[in-house]
Amino acid sequence: MDKQQQYERVFGYLDKNGDGKISAPELQICIGKIGEELSTEEAEMVAELMDSDGDGLLSMEDLVKVVEAANEEEKMNDLKMTFKMYGDDHDCIITPKSLKRMLSRLGESRSIDECESMIAKFDLDGNGVLDFHEFKDMMMS
Repeated sequence: MDKQQQYERVFGYLDKNGDGKISAPELQICIGKIGEELSTEEAEMVAELMDSDGDGLLSMEDLVKVVEAANEEEKMNDLKMTFKMYGDDHDCIITPKSLKRMLSRLGESRSIDECESMIAKFDLDGNGVLDFHEFKDMMMS
């Protein structure tokens, strides 16, 4: 089953009345079934924010945008957590020393020179360390 078929299956499940749109109450019920709580106001706000044609209902395309936006947000949060693990505790950067320390924790023994070389490949501003944007570029390539 490809991604589009998965979206269609989920959409069909959420669209309880089969009208080809997901209403705020349908969205609220769905969120409740996965163990989360969404108030009526929150469900209406989500439907309004993600609705592309102004009818207050989510189409299949709107659902895909919601899911993909949530996936992107989750990826970004994962990257931020990973960055913090590798980074220097004080400056929110990855230094050769902090990279060496983290690699060592993972069972990878690297010299400071090797860590400097690894950082240099993605150090866009040439300052010898990686900030979050450089780290993100590295992880996404």
